[in-house]
Amino acid sequence: MKSRCFKCFAGAALGLALASFLTGCNEGKADPKAEAPPPATVQADLDANNFKVDHPDQFPLVTAVEHKEAPALNVTGVVQPDINRAVPVISLAAGRVVEIKARLGDVVTKGQLLLKVRSNDVSGAYQTYLKAENDERLARIQLERQQILYDKGAVAKSALEQAETAEKDAKIDLNAATEQLRLLGIDKDHPSGIVDITAPISGVITDQQVTNSSGVQGLGSPNPFTISDLSYVWIVCDVYENDLDAVHIGEYADIHLNAYPGRGFKGRIDNILPVLDPTLHTAKVRLEVPNPGLMRVGMFVTATFYGKQPEARAAVPATAILHLHDREWVYTPVSAGHFKRLEVVTGNMLPGNLQEIVSGLKAGDQVVSNALALQNTVEQ
Repeated sequence: MKSRCFKCFAGAALGLALASFLTGCNEGKADPKAEAPPPATVQADLDANNFKVDHPDQFPLVTAVEHKEAPALNVTGVVQPDINRAVPVISLAAGRVVEIKARLGDVVTKGQLLLKVRSNDVSGAYQTYLKAENDERLARIQLERQQILYDKGAVAKSALEQAETAEKDAKIDLNAATEQLRLLGIDKDHPSGIVDITAPISGVITDQQVTNSSGVQGLGSPNPFTISDLSYVWIVCDVYENDLDAVHIGEYADIHLNAYPGRGFKGRIDNILPVLDPTLHTAKVRLEVPNPGLMRVGMFVTATFYGKQPEARAAVPATAILHLHDREWVYTPVSAGHFKRLEVVTGNMLPGNLQEIVSGLKAGDQVVSNALALQNTVEQ
């Protein structure tokens, strides 16, 4: 019995000694969790955008700096042909189209054949020419005869003068008939009922009003073709009434084509139409732009004007901006441990990884340098 009690006592003593030894070993090692600072905790205020943080030193602050820049005004526009460089193709003879040598969108050169028209005006003009030629020949013969008679004293001088006047009038009529044939493109020695219509300038056909077998009115509308010189084009933009102070005639704007977003162009403000759209209250602003060959009539463009005075705006590091729910925010300190989430409107990215603030913040205000870190703490 005593032997059993002694064994139990010895086992208990050994277990106690082992526990003490293990405790002594654990006290010699550092616990990293015990030495780390306690995590920051956030308490929401009555305002959903106000937060209280236990350890605000974990969220360093930065001060918004001042940035001056002329505000940019972006508007949309459309490429249009320069009216001053658009020339209608006119047919001097009325008739029926028998052949078309060009069509809408073609690039043509000055003097190039565009279409052929069969016209009765040609036969009429040629008959007028033949009659004028016969009349001029007869008047010349009569003048020569009167000259001989006058030299011999057989007629009075007045008869000779009448013959001279008749011969001059006949020459005038002949010259007019010859010029009419020339304008119609008809060779008087080889007359034809077909009139050739050629391009008056080099450019692009931007309008076509004829097809095969269609009728053409001499000097009447619609014109068969319109040719536009697209080496320079117009860009017509709509600018709201409140933004007209940013647009001045003679200044330049940056042009970007939707089709070629990586290319930039310069356009000179040529005119600001004096009449506003009665519904939208926008004014038509016309830009003249050299066309390198990329601009096509009807293309959409974005024009940027810089006519306003430079404005002072705030700028903060890009990490201070929080993008949340399609809006942008910053955290500003309210008091010790208190932060407010403030909505802002951002502008352009600036050198040094700075973000321009258009509204909601001014230079000198302090914000949390890493808004995402504070936001993650708020959501935990």
